[in-house]
Amino acid sequence: MNAELAGDIVIVRNGNTAKIHEKSHYGNQTEDGLQLSIIEALYLMEKGKLSIEVDSEEVSIDEMYQIIRKAGSFTNYIVFRDLRNRGYIVKTGFKYGSEFRLYDRGKSPGDGHSNYLVKVANESNEFLMSDLSSYVRVAHGVNKKLLFAVVDEENDITYYNVEWTRP
Repeated sequence: MNAELAGDIVIVRNGNTAKIHEKSHYGNQTEDGLQLSIIEALYLMEKGKLSIEVDSEEVSIDEMYQIIRKAGSFTNYIVFRDLRNRGYIVKTGFKYGSEFRLYDRGKSPGDGHSNYLVKVANESNEFLMSDLSSYVRVAHGVNKKLLFAVVDEENDITYYNVEWTRP
């Protein structure tokens, strides 16, 4: 499939967009075509399912990596790629103050609600415990579990399931 980079989104105007959206749950279908995040687009490029152009010039995978890094989204991409490779459906978690929403294997956005909110951090990041508490509170309030993804210097990921408990 061919796509066009337009700012921080990628638009697929032709090809079998319904299949990639409805079956694999990438992007959002709009009047303009299938809108993908740059994270989804890079993942599909790596899988050989998408080519991207800007002003009729093809964008390489290395250039997409540079775009992702410049946007400050590389760590998010590493986590997104890992979760997709594990068979999960990953959608934006912006509405809930997290990087991603995660659907259990075999589930999808049309089949019900996501089970997890995913927060992403580098192992060198510092944050307040009150921030962690608010993440857990939001997740609990919307009947989801909080999955904290910590990425180290070698881009290895450790996942922590953080839950609210009553003392």
